[in-house]
Amino acid sequence: MNFFPFEQIEMISPRPLLFIAGENAHSRYHSEDAYELAGEENELYIVPDAGHVDLYDNMELIPFDKLESFFQENL
Repeated sequence: MNFFPFEQIEMISPRPLLFIAGENAHSRYHSEDAYELAGEENELYIVPDAGHVDLYDNMELIPFDKLESFFQENL
């Protein structure tokens, strides 16, 4: 099954979106592309010195403060 993640982005982009990517992530461009395609109420947060998998389980690099403030503001 094919999945085209940006094909339906306008369905969710009227809502606030937070894109998080590691500064050194090989997949960072996906978040940057999605950020550009999404509506105006979105934010791209780049985690310094982080790669792609660092944000899965490296507790020192996961931006918990950013996640908390985003959800407190937008939920």
